[in-house]
Amino acid sequence: MDPENYERLSAMDTSFLVLEKPGCPLHVSATILYESGGLATADGGVDIEAYRKATAAVLHRIPRYRQKLQWIPVVGHPVWVDDPDFNLDYHIRHTSLPRPGNLAQLKRLSARIMAQPLDLTKPLWEMWLVEGLEGDRFAVISKIHHCMIDGAAGQDLAQILHNTEPDQTTLGEPLPFEPRPAPTDAELMRDEAMRYASLPLRAFRNLTAALSEVDELQRSFGTRARTIVDMMRSMREVPAKTLLNEPVGPHRRFDWLDMPLADVKAARRALGCTINDLVLAIVSGAVREFLLGRGECLDAADFRIAAPVSIRSEDERGKLGNRVSQWFVRAPIDEADPLERLRHICALTEELKASKQALDADLIMAMAEWTPTVLLTLASRSASGSAPYNMMVTNVPGPQFPLYLLGAKMEALYSQVPIADCTALGVALVSYDGKLCWGFNADFEIVPDLDAFVRCIENAFAELVGAVAAREE
Repeated sequence: MDPENYERLSAMDTSFLVLEKPGCPLHVSATILYESGGLATADGGVDIEAYRKATAAVLHRIPRYRQKLQWIPVVGHPVWVDDPDFNLDYHIRHTSLPRPGNLAQLKRLSARIMAQPLDLTKPLWEMWLVEGLEGDRFAVISKIHHCMIDGAAGQDLAQILHNTEPDQTTLGEPLPFEPRPAPTDAELMRDEAMRYASLPLRAFRNLTAALSEVDELQRSFGTRARTIVDMMRSMREVPAKTLLNEPVGPHRRFDWLDMPLADVKAARRALGCTINDLVLAIVSGAVREFLLGRGECLDAADFRIAAPVSIRSEDERGKLGNRVSQWFVRAPIDEADPLERLRHICALTEELKASKQALDADLIMAMAEWTPTVLLTLASRSASGSAPYNMMVTNVPGPQFPLYLLGAKMEALYSQVPIADCTALGVALVSYDGKLCWGFNADFEIVPDLDAFVRCIENAFAELVGAVAAREE
């Protein structure tokens, strides 16, 4: 049966709750910069009431924002239920930098806010409106738990409050919210029993549909099985340990960088690669320079980058939940030649595309729907704590035109990818209005020189551009 008063989390969404650890919160965050524009007040502040009213006006389009977690007895699986005590004032926070606040202060504030876990007894999101920023600007720091959204869904979500018209200063009136009654424990147990009884038939249907999506008829069953086995073996293997792969603490540093998207696209065309390949090559070069600067030996280093891959179809755009898989790319940080590093990256990503590894991972998560949550929890607790990768790098395309929030122009969006234990640095990119916005999230103690890594990113890009120019001379 399809319950009318709750939604069951998928295995993938549940995994972000199960794998969350103290000191390693798994929420997706971002710091968004705006020109004050139509939200400026006479005393130099920001009109928080207008922002709050605008948010209330669109909440009916994102019902998950007024839902909280409830847990099925015995099996311990989470479901979404409407929160009868929903209070918008709890989720929209208002703060200020000491005037005139600078970007360094905003980065420190963003890091502190991002490091704090969300309250799992309430709807899993917060928005912090930050005024007092120099240059007649303000910022919004957002936090949304990863069990609610992936990167692509987050970009769809971010645009709900925005529009392309600078003179639109209202989003209408809020619609009444009538929360559905939460299910009883007995109802949840009954529905769960019926779900498990229907699993074999539903699993067969889902598997058939998934196999047709990847054109299974053109590939042998043996090849597909080997791909899945190889991927699972790779996930079990522990990569080389570097100075960036120590157990992380609860505190964070956050930094960012802008690159003209036109320059990045020009380099991509000259190098004959995708932007994603170029990003991975830049990160590989930056990691190499950063670790060598710390005296690390990189000979034959097995350094793996986890690169999320969206498997969200067009008809799934705008929906919450996670539709993302993962590539594990062996970064050639032991290679001194930047063009050789790029060629290595391109070869690996072509191989991963051909193997359909991302869709194979989706099949594995579909199989995980059979697994009781309590077993997934026990498995995560018995794990070694080391992730099967050294660094997460995520790249999400955004709109290439200016967006406005109640007349305030968005300048830039810097995303923060959560870092797992023993992965002290993560990189997230969002392209927006002619810029490639890099966000860097790092452990406070392990990476005290995060600004040095940011410079390494700039150097790695310049090195690739210089190598192209030298080749063409």
